[in-house]
Amino acid sequence: MKVYTRGGDDGTTALLYGGRVPKDGPQPTAYGDVDEAQAAIGLARAAGNPELDRILLGLERDLWIVMAELACNHDKLDQLEATGGRARTEMVERLEALIDEVSECFEPPTEFVAPGGNEVAARLDVARTVCRRAERSALSAVVDGSQVVPYLNRLSDLLWTLARWQEGESTITRSIDAD
Repeated sequence: MKVYTRGGDDGTTALLYGGRVPKDGPQPTAYGDVDEAQAAIGLARAAGNPELDRILLGLERDLWIVMAELACNHDKLDQLEATGGRARTEMVERLEALIDEVSECFEPPTEFVAPGGNEVAARLDVARTVCRRAERSALSAVVDGSQVVPYLNRLSDLLWTLARWQEGESTITRSIDAD
């Protein structure tokens, strides 16, 4: 199988279970942003932190499900649902449980923090901001009742929490001297 198909040379892309849409339409924009978020999480995982590896790999796996839903022809979501390929409430709840669990490991800051306390935290903060963009893009690409937006919202919260945990002690923006 070749990587290229030439099918998108006209500026359209195929949806899962049929149909074509412009590449700059809401669905490709949203799943492209989620793809970028997944890559940013992979970059954080590549920092080689074993205590994060399991968590981040699970998040990357979840994002395949999110992208599948965003890439699916809306008229065929029932077919995707039958395969278990849609974002589910349980996925959102699992993120909430992780946020609560990780938050017990450190004293969360109560003010705005300056990203970049260390390399892992900085990578997680980049992933968080990409995830926030993906959440905004997904708003115009999902059908009513989808759990994609709540999932991406909680994911960005989790990434913020993981970054603060990995920093240990955050730099509060108020403490930064301005010259």
